[in-house]
Amino acid sequence: MKISDVVYTTVDEMNAMPRFDLLEPPRKAKWYLQIVAWMLSFPETIATRAKVTKINMKGLKPPYVLLCNHNSFLDFKVATKAVFPHRSNYIVAIDGFINREELLRNVGCFGKRKFVTDSTMFRQIKHSLNVNRSICQIYAEARYSLVGTTAILPDSLGKLCKKLGHPVVTLISHGHHLRQPVWNLNKRKLHTTSDITQIITKDEIQTLSVDEINQRIRTHFQYDDYQYQRDHKIRITYPNRAKGLHKILYQCPSCKTEFKMTSKANQLICEACGEVHNMDEYGVLHNTSGNTTFSHIPDWYEWIRSQVREEILRDEYHVDMDVQVDILPNSTGFYRLGKGHITHNADGFHLTGHWDHGDLDIQKPVSANYSLHLEFDYFGKGDGFSFSNINDTFYLYPIDQSFAVTKLHFAVEELFKLNQ
Repeated sequence: MKISDVVYTTVDEMNAMPRFDLLEPPRKAKWYLQIVAWMLSFPETIATRAKVTKINMKGLKPPYVLLCNHNSFLDFKVATKAVFPHRSNYIVAIDGFINREELLRNVGCFGKRKFVTDSTMFRQIKHSLNVNRSICQIYAEARYSLVGTTAILPDSLGKLCKKLGHPVVTLISHGHHLRQPVWNLNKRKLHTTSDITQIITKDEIQTLSVDEINQRIRTHFQYDDYQYQRDHKIRITYPNRAKGLHKILYQCPSCKTEFKMTSKANQLICEACGEVHNMDEYGVLHNTSGNTTFSHIPDWYEWIRSQVREEILRDEYHVDMDVQVDILPNSTGFYRLGKGHITHNADGFHLTGHWDHGDLDIQKPVSANYSLHLEFDYFGKGDGFSFSNINDTFYLYPIDQSFAVTKLHFAVEELFKLNQ
């Protein structure tokens, strides 16, 4: 089945499907497939002139934990270059295994459902390090950054590293979002840089507290691709560089209207008040009226987050809409149950479906998700979002595609913070 296929199923058929095996131990990468991985990775790292700077890495050999930031598929290829000639095990979301599960397992991948507390994950990572003697690559942000800045890192990360007891290394790449932002996947031409840094040695991991480990990780996990573009005067001449940006910057700072932003070429436009923002070749926004509120894209993004937070604090936040419901039980592909209904508020998500073939009723409390996975124009199915339980991942596509799913992303994160 192709990922783009829409294949309908019934509730009974869904319940009878085998689920993805999350318990199989990660395999050590086959040597011949590792060579193939190198061959597939190096052409793109050469094309981008990906420069990797090693810091405090002298003498370090596997096993160790490698924490990588996540902005595009290029991340994986640069990571392969950064750790060459060593092999890795990789945590990969279930959708990454569609139609290629055996291949990915043989190159060292093991599966996880995004933003789900999974007691088996510790054992899988520990097996990678202690049995396979590999590097374990973890993309701790769990999904692509929406504006090329640091996404939320879970507090459990420090506890995980402490229990594993191995050195901790970060790989922070710059320019990957600029080259292929998640809201417009057409590749731009530019060079990228990355820093691979041992931030905690094997001796230090024994003495540092969990809080100290988390603080060190967060200190080294700071990045901002648009500031990087400004600082290094990186010129991007791609004519459609702003197309799709309205999916992220969905609220106008001038009239405060939501879901009326649109974009084309190098322009971001509010259809409610007519304000136009040009994105120049250095990633800077300019309001054509001369009254530029936000020139830096991440500043606009964080302002919208603050608006959602204020809406929550006023007890006015509530999303109620119809969605197409797809389910991902295993690596064979997505199956559509039909049109359902979802609400999101201070109680969390509530997804229901009532069809002639059965019913669905799923609740996800606020405490169950510290962030949310989004997709934009996902294989022609539209913009959507997903959440999971241990057996299934639900991909949900609003029937009204004018709704910006980014608002849900902000709300999930801010509700989780307020619930702590």
